[in-house]
Amino acid sequence: MAIRAVAFDIGGVLEITPDTGMTEKWEQRLHLKPGELDQRMASVWRDGSLGKCSEEQVQQSLKEMIGMDQAQVDAFLHDLWEEYLGTLNVELATYFSSLRPRYQTAIISNSFVGARTREQERYRFDEMTDLIIYSHEVGIAKPDRRIYELTCERLGVQPAEMIFLDDHERPLAAARELGIHAILFQNTAQAIADVQAELRARSSRLKANMQAAAQRSSWSALAKKGASRSVACASPL
Repeated sequence: MAIRAVAFDIGGVLEITPDTGMTEKWEQRLHLKPGELDQRMASVWRDGSLGKCSEEQVQQSLKEMIGMDQAQVDAFLHDLWEEYLGTLNVELATYFSSLRPRYQTAIISNSFVGARTREQERYRFDEMTDLIIYSHEVGIAKPDRRIYELTCERLGVQPAEMIFLDDHERPLAAARELGIHAILFQNTAQAIADVQAELRARSSRLKANMQAAAQRSSWSALAKKGASRSVACASPL
């Protein structure tokens, strides 16, 4: 089956997102224990990734659960989004864009409420891909298989017709179970090489299968022609 679609993750793949240590800095600033901020906010982070709360509710939770005032909330969220957005992986984004129109392309991202607006403003992802699936918009997050099924459905392809690139093995394992060709991102050069290798391999196999089918069809036609001649020779005049 030919590859018809290629999907990429965002964070750690199309975006370079190193850990800036911002959470630890804020814990020190607020005199919290290591890990306490994320522990208190765990349900909010989860709800935000599935679109179950608004940005306003996130701000209110930071005030109520962490004890921040509005100025601190604004500063914290600025730092959070700077770490979240990182910088564009220009080489990979250029390669990803170049796959169109030969292949349909998609982004599958475990996101957070507010991500689309900010990523669109900074990176214009919607201009480089056919489809963006954000977990906070569809209410499903990787590695839930439904997010891959939804992507395939919206692209109009079968799982076996899609390649998916991600920087974590767990979502890749779930994609493989559906029959998607999953590739682990380790670095940009490796990722491009692996995607290209898979595309070439699938194209070569498809071409070989088509040639074999054509040859079988030719042999079948010759066999039928030979049989017809034999019958004609055996028939009395």
